Amino acid sequence: MTDSSLTRRHLLRAAGGLLAGVAASGLFLAQAAEPRKLTRKTDTVRLGWGYGSLPDIAKQRGVFEKTLAAKGINVEWIGPFPNHAPSIQAVVGGSADFGFWGSTTPALAAMLAGSPIVFNAFDIYSPRSTAIIAKKSSGINSVADLAGRKVAVNRSGLGEFLLIAALEKHRVDRDQVQFIYLNPPDAAPAFAQGKVEAWSMWSPGVDISRFSNDAKEIFNEGRDLDFLIDYSSLVTRRKFTEENSELVRAVIDAYYVEGAWQSAHSADAELLVQREGKYPDQVRDYLSSLKRVNQFHEPGDAAFIAQFQRAADWLAERKIINSRIKVADYTIKV
Repeated sequence: MTDSSLTRRHLLRAAGGLLAGVAASGLFLAQAAEPRKLTRKTDTVRLGWGYGSLPDIAKQRGVFEKTLAAKGINVEWIGPFPNHAPSIQAVVGGSADFGFWGSTTPALAAMLAGSPIVFNAFDIYSPRSTAIIAKKSSGINSVADLAGRKVAVNRSGLGEFLLIAALEKHRVDRDQVQFIYLNPPDAAPAFAQGKVEAWSMWSPGVDISRFSNDAKEIFNEGRDLDFLIDYSSLVTRRKFTEENSELVRAVIDAYYVEGAWQSAHSADAELLVQREGKYPDQVRDYLSSLKRVNQFHEPGDAAFIAQFQRAADWLAERKIINSRIKVADYTIKV
């Protein structure tokens, strides 16, 4: 066994130990890759980040950068990005090396469109808090009431698939609802001003808007979905991963430590996120009460990849992505 393999295993055990007191079951799962020669052609890594994301916390805490600096790796933060699609575009265009642990759905869409990106790792955080919200004064009290209404979603992302899943579950024809494709910075004021009557969105944006606009949830991802369809994912260009597997491995491991800290210190983590997001204490306290926990997976985790494939098939069948995709072909173990 190589020294790097030993170091990696010790790191993952240490990170997992931080979670031991959070819950009894396996919250922290990272499959060790088969030992192989690691490569590195650069000493600088450019990381995408967005408000409320794991990189947001890593960027503020500073531990992440020190961990990589000890391995001779410099960190540059690129962002903030409002959602995963522009983060992916930055990776494809070469202005960032990693995305920001964003939704797998737009990543799949980009891969199908020919973007040379791959998945390096995945995160399932729970409880899930993406939701469809409507103002209490709107007369929308259920998913059925969305018929004939305008709903803001981000195209090929969490917002769109959650709305489609909600309509399907409640037997509302998709054609009866007006999908208004807006990125979060545009959707928030549109919802506040009544230009759209509902919004499908993730935390903290959905929570900020719910409190500030006297809105309510009518469908919640964690509570109402029959099975998980979307995951947080870390993506890079395929060539970058192949040429810099040592650096990629170091970045993944450093993120695992951040995820373990966030899981074990939810109140402190939410304070950091609030500091960047600048939202009310009421929103922060709500998010802290969720005590969200991260569970990581890698391409070598066959059970997870099978679960992810089921989700990708679901997305393709509903034309949220334009065709079927074999997700294992777009992963690289390091």
